[in-house]
Amino acid sequence: MGTPDTTREPCPDCILDDMGGAFGMGITGGSVYHFIRGIYNSPAGARLSGGAQYVRMNAPKVGGSFAVWGGLFSTMDCAMVYARQKEDPWNSIIAGAATGGLLSLRQGFRASGRAALFGGAILALIQGVQLIAADKVASAAQQQQVFMGEAASLPPAQVYGQSVPVPETSSASEAGSGSWFGGLFGKGKQKGSEDKSGSKTQVLESFDAPPVPTYEFN
Repeated sequence: MGTPDTTREPCPDCILDDMGGAFGMGITGGSVYHFIRGIYNSPAGARLSGGAQYVRMNAPKVGGSFAVWGGLFSTMDCAMVYARQKEDPWNSIIAGAATGGLLSLRQGFRASGRAALFGGAILALIQGVQLIAADKVASAAQQQQVFMGEAASLPPAQVYGQSVPVPETSSASEAGSGSWFGGLFGKGKQKGSEDKSGSKTQVLESFDAPPVPTYEFN
């Protein structure tokens, strides 16, 4: 059993809501389309006025057609919900097919059948895209919850893949002097101290001790 759609008004309030939304969509799209068409078909010097005249003449018709389609579709959808006593994508698919067939009924049964198949296919495509998007959003939210749960059980330093720092001891610091960094600076310091001590020794050895007086007189 499908879950009820909480993003729209309940029946029968959704009928007026869908009619108003469809009328606004038709007015907006029809105004843009017929304004561009009027500018293209009008002579030079009267393109803006020609575009505005095209909008006044044709945009309300497009808006009315959209409103009729939206109202009839919403009515069929509510009827399917009442008849089947559940809400699922099949209600919208059947409502789209019935709406397309009824609106094309004046052109004959063959045209009505083609319009019904086309309307059902369009609604099936829309419902499929909506289901895939909802599944993606739900899986992403679930993965985020799992990640947050795992991150809460880890130490703060390991949340983003970092290791916990280990405090260095005196032996580690002495051993570190033999690394490449210590080899560059530590050995230089040791060599300098050895050179200094050696120079002191050489200076002391270079001086001869003074002779000891004997105080003997011949």
